[in-house]
Amino acid sequence: MIASPDRTPLPREFFDRPILEVAPDLLGRILVRNTPDGPIALRLTEVEAYDGQNDPGSHAYRGRTPRNDVMFGAPGHVYVYFTYGMWFCMNLVCGPEGRASAVLLRAGEIIEGAELARTRRQSARNDKELAKGPARLATALDVDRALNGTDACTTEDTPLRILTGAHVPGDQVRNGPRTGVAGEGGVHPWRYWVADDPTVSPYRAHVPRKRRS
Repeated sequence: MIASPDRTPLPREFFDRPILEVAPDLLGRILVRNTPDGPIALRLTEVEAYDGQNDPGSHAYRGRTPRNDVMFGAPGHVYVYFTYGMWFCMNLVCGPEGRASAVLLRAGEIIEGAELARTRRQSARNDKELAKGPARLATALDVDRALNGTDACTTEDTPLRILTGAHVPGDQVRNGPRTGVAGEGGVHPWRYWVADDPTVSPYRAHVPRKRRS
């Protein structure tokens, strides 16, 4: 049985660990997004690990750039990127400063502020779909590049905070290949999710994008 959620902030030391320790340990933690209209809280149910310059699937594989600069900074900060010319996705930076590993937040259950999330995710058929997938999660929480670099490990009233929540026992955690990752990076079983949770997104293998003729 999963314990009652703890509303204290996760300490920075939580993120200053190897990426494959942090990623599954993030399941069940609570992400709070403070908006001008009120807070939205989400329980993490699915994540993916990316191991920086050791990982062909990572944005930091080829080194530091203006886009991925936050990944090389202090652990516990938010890395937001724009993808396919239309969607934002958010990550939490892990490991020691300069190491550039991060965990992509793939899906979660909205536990507070669902009415606000619905206004941003009007195409969702039900509340289980509000944050079912990394772009949907960012959309539901009103996350964009303006939040890139936000410190999520703080007791202060910031736009994004990560709370202790309720740790998910190991026998309820599953792992498998990362979604939509091509090449050598696609073989790593570094996607973690809560078993049988209805908010977890479906797995999709990488499909090469067709070039326009």
